Amino acid sequence: MRAALTWRDKAEQCIYDLAFKPDGTQLIIAAGNRLLVYDTSDGTLIQPLKGHKDTVYCVAYAKDGKRFASGSADKSVIIWTSKLEGILKYTHNDSIQCVSYNPVTHQLASCSSSDFGLWSPEQKSVSKHKSNSKITCCSWTNDGQYLALGMFNGIVSIRNKNGEEKVKIERPGGALSPVWSICWNPSSRWENFWNARASEEEEMEEEEDESIHNYIKEIPAIKSSMCSSQSSETEEEEHEEEESPRDTSLDEHNDILAVADWGQRLSFYQLSGKQIGKDRVLNFDPCCVSYFSKGEYILLGGSDKQVSLYTKDGVRLGTIGEQSTWVWTCKVKPDSNYVAVGCQDGTISFYQLIFSTVHGLYKDRYAYRDNMTDVIVQHLITEQKVRVKCRELVKKIAIYKNRLAIQLPERILIYELYSDDSSDMHYRVKEKIVKKFECNLLVVCSDHIILCQEKRLQCLSFSGVKEREWLMESLIRYIKVIGGPPGREGLLVGLKNGQILKIFVDNVFAIVLLKQSTAVRCLDMSASRNKLAVVDENDTCLVYDIHTKELLFQEPNANSVAWNTQCEDMLCFSGGGYLNIKASNFPVHQQKLQGFVVGYNGSKIFCLHVFSMSAVEVPQSAPMYQYLERKMFKEAYQIACLGVTDTDWKELAMEALEGLEFETAKKAFTRVRELRYLELISSIEERKKRGESNNELFLADVYAYQGKFHEAAKLYKKSGHDNLALDMYTDLRMFDYAKDFLGSGDPKDTKMLITKQADWAKNINEPRAAVEMYISAGEHMKAIEISGDHGWVDMLIDIARKLDKAEREPLSKCAYYFKKLENHGYAAETYVKIGDLKALVQLHVETQRWEEAFALSEKHPEFKDDVYVPYAQWLAENDRFEEAQKAFHKAGRQSEAVKVLEQLTHNAVVESRFNDAAYYYWMLSMQCLDIAQANEQQKTEMLQKFHHFQHLAELYHVYHSIQRYTEEPFSFHLSETLFNISRFLLHNLTKETPLGISKVNTLFALAKQSKALGAYKLARHAYDKLQGLQIPARFQKSIELGSLTIRSKPFHDSEELVPLCYRCSTNNPLLNNLGNVCINCRQPFVFSASSYEVLHLVEFYLEEGITDEEAVALIDLEAPRLSKRENKWQEMTSENAQSLRLDDDTDIIEEDDPFTAKLSFEQGGSEFVPVVVNRAVLHSMSRRDVLIKRWPKPLRWQYYRSLLPDASITMCPSCFQMFHSEDYELLVLQHNCCPFCRRRIDESNQ
Repeated sequence: MRAALTWRDKAEQCIYDLAFKPDGTQLIIAAGNRLLVYDTSDGTLIQPLKGHKDTVYCVAYAKDGKRFASGSADKSVIIWTSKLEGILKYTHNDSIQCVSYNPVTHQLASCSSSDFGLWSPEQKSVSKHKSNSKITCCSWTNDGQYLALGMFNGIVSIRNKNGEEKVKIERPGGALSPVWSICWNPSSRWENFWNARASEEEEMEEEEDESIHNYIKEIPAIKSSMCSSQSSETEEEEHEEEESPRDTSLDEHNDILAVADWGQRLSFYQLSGKQIGKDRVLNFDPCCVSYFSKGEYILLGGSDKQVSLYTKDGVRLGTIGEQSTWVWTCKVKPDSNYVAVGCQDGTISFYQLIFSTVHGLYKDRYAYRDNMTDVIVQHLITEQKVRVKCRELVKKIAIYKNRLAIQLPERILIYELYSDDSSDMHYRVKEKIVKKFECNLLVVCSDHIILCQEKRLQCLSFSGVKEREWLMESLIRYIKVIGGPPGREGLLVGLKNGQILKIFVDNVFAIVLLKQSTAVRCLDMSASRNKLAVVDENDTCLVYDIHTKELLFQEPNANSVAWNTQCEDMLCFSGGGYLNIKASNFPVHQQKLQGFVVGYNGSKIFCLHVFSMSAVEVPQSAPMYQYLERKMFKEAYQIACLGVTDTDWKELAMEALEGLEFETAKKAFTRVRELRYLELISSIEERKKRGESNNELFLADVYAYQGKFHEAAKLYKKSGHDNLALDMYTDLRMFDYAKDFLGSGDPKDTKMLITKQADWAKNINEPRAAVEMYISAGEHMKAIEISGDHGWVDMLIDIARKLDKAEREPLSKCAYYFKKLENHGYAAETYVKIGDLKALVQLHVETQRWEEAFALSEKHPEFKDDVYVPYAQWLAENDRFEEAQKAFHKAGRQSEAVKVLEQLTHNAVVESRFNDAAYYYWMLSMQCLDIAQANEQQKTEMLQKFHHFQHLAELYHVYHSIQRYTEEPFSFHLSETLFNISRFLLHNLTKETPLGISKVNTLFALAKQSKALGAYKLARHAYDKLQGLQIPARFQKSIELGSLTIRSKPFHDSEELVPLCYRCSTNNPLLNNLGNVCINCRQPFVFSASSYEVLHLVEFYLEEGITDEEAVALIDLEAPRLSKRENKWQEMTSENAQSLRLDDDTDIIEEDDPFTAKLSFEQGGSEFVPVVVNRAVLHSMSRRDVLIKRWPKPLRWQYYRSLLPDASITMCPSCFQMFHSEDYELLVLQHNCCPFCRRRIDESNQ
């Protein structure tokens, strides 16, 4: 930092105060009893202002620039406009000591020896407040909420804008330390900075003593004005014995107040009155203190007759200007680096502060000064930053490898990196040289410090001992460390007289490299130290060969130069707003860039513009293409490695490949991951190893890969490989070109060409042309596949008919597509042609052409299973179970039929479809009968199942009516029918109850119908039984009511309901413990399958030796003669009665009807004695009176004799269930089938 005097003036009286207009154009000075208004640009006096009668002590300008105020010893305050006109005047009881405008409300505070007043444009009067001591200075906070008053008795009073005291600060010296100047920091940006640094310091105080190496602490980044992107900064502090003014509390108000008293101390306070850090000793009486506009620096002036520059935390940086008398006031021009100073002798000085850039660079590490006392080291590649806090003025910076040297006013600090990691940013103190040095340039090496003093270079060890010294002929203009072993580094030195020297740290003799006629401004040496670039005072860049001293080339308009550290032949230089890149002796490539080039590493160029260092990524495309033009592929590859785009890499790879520079091409293709070309190169290298050396053939392959097919074909032909050209054009579908390379009509080549042409036609979506080509080439399978995929049946049948029957595979493919396209006729024709009968059968089955399938299976029985099993499954899926059974039977898959029916039966029961369950059980029984007939081993088991399933079929058929009665609101059955059904079912549930059948429902129906028909005894029994069962809630009330009301009925049943046994004429009880048999003769009752009344039928059995066929033949077709029976009827008449006697003579009866005689039995026997008839009895029977159940074998037929021939009974010929003829006819008319077995009417007529 240095101060340049811009202008100076001298007034006759002492300058007590001054103030800048907010826009900085005018300077108001309090000189004697006048105000002097100066133009700040050139120091001309614009106008003196008169109005005060005594010395003006203070002046202040409002922040909006509309008014300013002055206070005088005449006890008055005058308000002036920006047009330099006085508009208002008010007075105090004593002389005015200071005035200050509120930065927000523009309220004016004026202070005197005994009080202070607050005036605002909105108020007519001035509100005044008494003070216990003389007020010497005042200052408003940034938000205008608080006013700080400095007292002569050493007290600082902080008051709100109404004048009420909120905080009182007492200085240690009391009345012996008058507070002469105070000022609030104007920038809120520094408020958080204070607190953050305070907390850091508190943490660092807990660490070890500073004699041990200080360690780095990383803190969150702040956006640095020196860096274009956000980066994290690591801050390192060197511990000092003296603390810096900081506060550790982060929750206090952020305003910072600087206080200067005549105890010769500078202090800092928070708004709460808490002091920040310790007092700074000044060693003079301060008369004025003021901040820069952004709060980064402080100005102090006073009895030391000079103005000093301090950091915001009170560290002295230097002197701005020395004066001959006391400095009473000094202020900074708003938003600039200009300072105005007023002195006791009336001198007015106006200085410009020039802050020079202090920095150092080594490869990708850049160190620069920040805030005058800090050093920031920036890694230009990773954008990381580390802050080194020195708390003193940083004068010089040098950086080299892992060393960092910082020169302070009284010492030099040497830092080192923690580790050898190239990205490590953690520095620690290595050594301190506690000496004061004056030097122009500072350079650091691994073990030495180099000081440049005009013509002299001094080499110091890190302990401060001078080891050697070099004296030059002329002024040293440039110095740079060019590397070397530790302790033996080399320096490059440029002098004003044009001499360039190389000095080694361990050698006292300097080596003259060369001498030119112009002064040196900048120097750099290439990576291999073979070339030297110099920028002279004429802005010319000159490049020399170090060994021959020859000038290789020169370029104009250069202010700085740098060689690429990774490439020997590349350098860049800046100048005239352009960045210039030069490779070897090629022309310069330019692009716009402001600043100075200071480094060139790979593809990054480090450029310093004003105070900002940036790393510019520069593609190396231009120099790479320059090398490519001259076929210098290896050099081009080296340039590309510095940083080019993927497109440039591809171009380099292609050029190298065409130049047959396979090694370079391989590396370039690897960069862009072009696997195809890498495979090509690998194959060429393998061929070379095998002894191939035809470069024309290699180049032809390269051209083919690049798409230069005609060039490739020419080279193939030239090298005698026409077949390769043919293959290439064929693969490319360029068949017209391929024909030019066909040999002498080789049929294989022709066929191959046609086949590939067909493939191509297929791929470009011309399938019909492809089919024709495939046929001509004999590729029938491909032709068939395309035709089939497109559904061209006509083309398929043409191909199939042209093919020989021995070509089974293509014919089978044709048949497959015919089936897929549902053209079954062509498919059958194709299968017949190849003789594949099994496939033909499957075709008929899949298309459900059953007639053709049956006909084929008749001719070829081996396909019986293949036809009938799927047919049966299809029937079952379509609910045609009877036909499915027949189909399964024909296929010999009876067990599968049974399994299907069992599943259907179970589902029907679970779903309460009891009518269907009865039907399925009947079908199951018949299936079991078929199995028993076919399989002798399973005969017994199957017959048992037959009878069981027949029994279940009857039960579910009956229960269907009861379930509908209990579930549905209406019933289609008569009460007598429901009564008979309930009795029949109850008699069959004595042993077990099948799944799904409810005994509760059965008893409930029986109870209700018995009560309704007069069978009260049976009804009471049913209700009693219900009481022992779990009754559903819906029946609960009805059953309880029925149980009560039935008690009022007589305990007997109606005689009309009592069933009669037609064999022994015995009346049977309604509830029979034996079941549905006579209690007397044990003859089973035969029931009607609709009304379940007892039919007048008696079952009889044939005598041993009589077959079923013989029995049928013996039964007379005509009714027996009845002539003799007329004598058997005897009529007797008396006075009171007339009677008719039947069957009076048993001998006659037996003679007349032999079957009747067979009905007799012995009373008292408990065993059932069946009716057995012989041939004579059979012969005497009428066919109309006999019903025969013609069961298939192995069952015997069942015979029943009707005892009432006039009552017609009908038997279903399928299930052999008996019905009253009228009931059967009605049910058949309703359902068009048998109600039990569902045999249709049309079937019965066949």
